[in-house]
Amino acid sequence: MDDTTYQKLKHFFPQVHLGSESESKFRSLWVPKSFDRSELITEAGNTERYFYFVLEGVQALYILNEKGEKVVLGFSYSGSPSGVFDSFIYKTSSFTFLEALKPSKMLAINYENYQSLFELDPDFQTWGHHFFRDILMGRLYREAELLTLSAEERYIQFMQRCPKELQVIPQKYLASYLNMKPETFSRLRKSTRY
Repeated sequence: MDDTTYQKLKHFFPQVHLGSESESKFRSLWVPKSFDRSELITEAGNTERYFYFVLEGVQALYILNEKGEKVVLGFSYSGSPSGVFDSFIYKTSSFTFLEALKPSKMLAINYENYQSLFELDPDFQTWGHHFFRDILMGRLYREAELLTLSAEERYIQFMQRCPKELQVIPQKYLASYLNMKPETFSRLRKSTRY
């Protein structure tokens, strides 16, 4: 891993301050992975083998409804984590799919190496606490939005907080994530300034 890539990864772990020996070990635990547009990274029924850090690209996490339509639960993008976390942590079959919506470059760490992070330096315990707290709070906030906000309010909230790269992914994925029909999303995109 080159120094530029390492700096991006290191930025994801702000609570962790590694010495030179630990830093060398930490860098060695990650392997690069690349995925083409529309490639399935993780398929429902399989166990997630990696925790990913996204260098480039956008991925969607989704389930299939009774009609076989994709229901988007979330996105990952440059600078964020990716993967099917529950399947990865519990080593169970995933009930979700993870798909690359754009060509994606990621760093991957397997379960055993991920667990070794917490032995490598106590700062990883602090990172893990913050990471999973933030995921839980994000999920609760999203559920509250879906239950209490109108389609237009959900659209505005999303556009205010989302990275620019999420604004260029296929409209049907964004509409699904915001729990609205693609026609509604299209109308809001035309009538609301963002």
